[in-house]
Formats: sequence, structure tokens, C-alpha cells
Amino acid sequence: MAEKPSKSKAKERKSSTEKKSTKADSSKKLKELNENLNHEKDKYLRLFAEFENFKKRTARERIELFKTAGKEVMTAILPILDDFERAIDQTPKEHKELIKGFVLIKNKLTDVLKSNGLNVTETKVGDTFDAEIHEAITLIPATDESQKGKIIDITEKGYQLGDKIIRFPKVVVGQ
Repeated sequence: MAEKPSKSKAKERKSSTEKKSTKADSSKKLKELNENLNHEKDKYLRLFAEFENFKKRTARERIELFKTAGKEVMTAILPILDDFERAIDQTPKEHKELIKGFVLIKNKLTDVLKSNGLNVTETKVGDTFDAEIHEAITLIPATDESQKGKIIDITEKGYQLGDKIIRFPKVVVGQ
């Protein structure tokens, strides 16, 4: 009978070491699973944030596209508008009555362009020249110091569609 208790004690020791190793293995596996879970959560959050940024960017691009969708058409019409203005300016005062219909057509065209977002860039003679918003076509010697770097003449109006300049005003600058 002495042998039986020693065998049972050996079995108990063996089973207790197996339990300890099983607990260690299960805690390692649990740790690995938690690390994998955290890694996958991080990947998911990054992917979700990237997708949100994509949605915002495409929404901004879409709005910008709608704002400037008619840019090419507007740019093509601007020379016609310039011709209207030149013709009206060149008409002698005594003949202004004869071109009333012509002026009405020009005003209607201007109103249609304004309703579609086209605005005249505000530029006046005497303003300081800014290369960001003006296009200098020539430099002329200034008659006095106050005209240096200032706009002397505006040869062509500038236009913007929404916030974007589609044609810079062409100006003569004092040097």
C-alpha cells in the first residue's frame, strides 16, 4: 500500500504543475489576444479617421467644383463684355440715345453673369500695385514720388468667380 500513496502524490504533483503551466499558457494567450485586439482597434480607428477625412475632402472639392463649374464659359464671355464696354465708352455723347438697346443687352449680360457668381475685382487708379491680384502690363515713369508703385491706369477689368480670380485686372504702374 505504500506504493499507491506515492503514486497518487506524484500524480497530484504532475497535475498541479500541469495546471500551473496551463494557467501560464492561458494568461499568455489572453495577453496575445488582448494585444491583437488593441492592434485591430487601432487599425480600425485609423481607417475610420482616414475615411472621414476622405469624405470631408471630397465634399470640399465638390463644393469648389460647383462654384467654378462655369469658369471656362465665363472666361470665354469676358472678351464680349469688354467689347460691349469699349463700344459704349467710344460712342459720342450725342449718339448715346441711339444705343439704348445695346446698353440694355450689356446690362442684361452683366446681370446674368453676376447671378452666376461673377464679380468685378475692385481696382482703382491710385491703388498700390499688388502682384498677387494685379497684372502689370507696363511700367511708366512716375511724374512725382506719390505715384511710384501705384496704379496709373486700368486697361482691362479683372473678374473673380466666387473667391477665385479668373482674370487679373491689367494695369499700368508708375515706376
